[in-house]
This record gives sequence, C-alpha cells and structure tokens, in this order.
Amino acid sequence: MGNETPHSIIAAAFAQLEEGGSVSLDSVARAVGLTKPGVMYHYPTKEALMLALVDSVLDRWESELTARLGVTSSQAGPHERIRAYLDWSLSGEFSETDLVAMSDPKLRRTLTHRWTERLAPWLTLPTDLAPDVRARLIAARLLADGGWLADATNFFPPTPDERARVHLLAHNLIKD
Repeated sequence: MGNETPHSIIAAAFAQLEEGGSVSLDSVARAVGLTKPGVMYHYPTKEALMLALVDSVLDRWESELTARLGVTSSQAGPHERIRAYLDWSLSGEFSETDLVAMSDPKLRRTLTHRWTERLAPWLTLPTDLAPDVRARLIAARLLADGGWLADATNFFPPTPDERARVHLLAHNLIKD
C-alpha cells in the first residue's frame, strides 16, 4: 500500500463530512474500495482516523497562517500572530470540513484537545500583556473565530462589504 492510500482514505472521510454524513472505518473503507482492515492498516482506530482529519485541517490552517505572517508562529509577537489569524479567518475560505473537531460527539474532547494544542502557538497570549492590550487582542480573536465559523457553517456569513468593515474594526482593536 503506497502513500496514495492514506491520502485517499482522508479524502473519502472529508467527502463524507462534506455530504453531511458521519465517518466510520467501515464507511470510509467502502468509499475507498478497501476492507476495514485495509483502512485500519493506516488508521488502527476511528480516533486515529479522526485525529488525522483534524491534523489535515490544521496543517492547512498553519500553512495559510504562516504564509500570511511570513514567519513561523514562534518568530512573531502576539499582535502579528492575531493579525494573521484575523486576516485569514475573515477571508471567507472555510467549509464544513473545518469543523471536523466537532463532528463526532464521542471523540469531541480528544479532537478539540488536539485542535487547542495545535492552535495554541498562534492564539495563546503572553500573561504579562497589559490587561487592555490583552482584552483587545482577545476581542479581535473572538471576531476572527466568529468569521470562520460563520463561513464554515453558512450561518449568517457576512457579505463582502460587511466582512471588510468587520475586518477594519478588528484591525483597529489590535493596533500596536
């Protein structure tokens, strides 16, 4: 089994999520044309498969954030990291598959833990920030969270004009 098989398994699982279905080792195996043990060769448990889906989304997110920032999260200060997250979160480039951490109630705690772990370098703020600066950065981050969530769920996503106005407002919050 080559490297294309794990990619095919992940793609099939994302396709099931895009169609509003749930993901199981059996359903993914059928979609890819493998047996359940064939899928389990790469992802021994459903948890392993779901964590791979979360990692896939977050790999893309980190790549996008790093491209916007121009450096890694560890090389940037809190204002720059939140600004990159804000700019990307208000880009309108999200889908339901970005909600993969919420897609399985039984695994939600494990999946959201991975999500938090992976985004911590981008979103965690130093404890020694002045309280008003910290509050402004948190407010901008919460606006950003709402932006990508509205797009991913298609739950009252802003129009392009509204998105631009929210973007400007949020940028004003995080001026150094």
